[in-house]
Amino acid sequence: MSISDDAALPRGESLVFGQSLKPSSLVGLSFKNGLLNIVTLTLYRFWAKTEVRRRIWKGVTLNGEAFEYTGRGKELFLGFLLALLLVVLPLLIVVFTAQFLAPKLAVLIILPVYLLLFYLMGFGRFTAFRYLASRTSWRGVRFALKGSPWRYAWSYIGNMLLIVISLGWFAPAAERRLAAPLWDGLRFGDREFHFDIDQARKVGLYGPFTLFWVSGVVLYSVFIGVMVGRMATMMPQTATEPSLAFIGFVYAGLFVWVVIMTILSAPYQAAVLRTLAAGTSLEAARFSFKVGWVELAGLMLTNLLLVIFTLGFLTPVMEARTARFLIRRLRSEGVADLAAARQAEQGPRTGEGLADAFGMATV
Repeated sequence: MSISDDAALPRGESLVFGQSLKPSSLVGLSFKNGLLNIVTLTLYRFWAKTEVRRRIWKGVTLNGEAFEYTGRGKELFLGFLLALLLVVLPLLIVVFTAQFLAPKLAVLIILPVYLLLFYLMGFGRFTAFRYLASRTSWRGVRFALKGSPWRYAWSYIGNMLLIVISLGWFAPAAERRLAAPLWDGLRFGDREFHFDIDQARKVGLYGPFTLFWVSGVVLYSVFIGVMVGRMATMMPQTATEPSLAFIGFVYAGLFVWVVIMTILSAPYQAAVLRTLAAGTSLEAARFSFKVGWVELAGLMLTNLLLVIFTLGFLTPVMEARTARFLIRRLRSEGVADLAAARQAEQGPRTGEGLADAFGMATV
């Protein structure tokens, strides 16, 4: 091989992911966080989330070196407080004022309010991803996210409207379209990630999505039919309130429905993971997820049961289990020159306020 051939080869190192996560080690922290959340009326959740992230990040490695989470609970709290005071409360005041003082006007503002909610959700999703990236570092170098949350929010509105109009059938396309600006704008220092939507499309989504959509409609129709039938037989003609037996039957039916739908959604969720990884690269390094739907269904189902039967107390354990599952199946081919990465800018001062306010915050 000539010197010119050597110069043409990509420079850098292969990317090998590893993990040392032990979800059982988070059991004590989970109950501590749960109890403190109760005592503080959930205000402690910002510091609880920070500690959980620090432990999970520390348990994930790249080429033998651990990631570090540098966010603080104070940043998450301030971000939530700003979103609550500047966005959520004014919006609620406008809606309730219109309902009580001008009911006819309330009808006219329904569509603008929904559009605004979609816009805020998109804005929140982008800024939450940006915050999480800016508080993640490896070898002392921060990640960062480039791009405009305002532009992303408009794209989010468009995709959500297309999903609604198509009765959900646009969702697979929206998965890629909304993920593209996030992964394409991601940086490790000044090293750029790239999202190739054509590569992502090589992983089919509509087959597993069709299974999920059709089975969901059928099961929902069956569930409603069974509920109506049982209501007619279990509730006496003179009863004005549902009996305890009927309420128990409804909750049992909901539980069974959720379990079945969780299993049926697994092929689609596995395909989403594979398509997003297939489209993502860092310089000459490409990523992939080696995940099948059966094993993913097992994870999703056990996580669901874990959260339900512990009343959410073991959510950190569930998050650690999920992180361990994903890292074990994350692969990379090719190289990236990570040693040449220069430090990224500091990033936002506050956390994912809007995402938290709308229940969209990540881990």
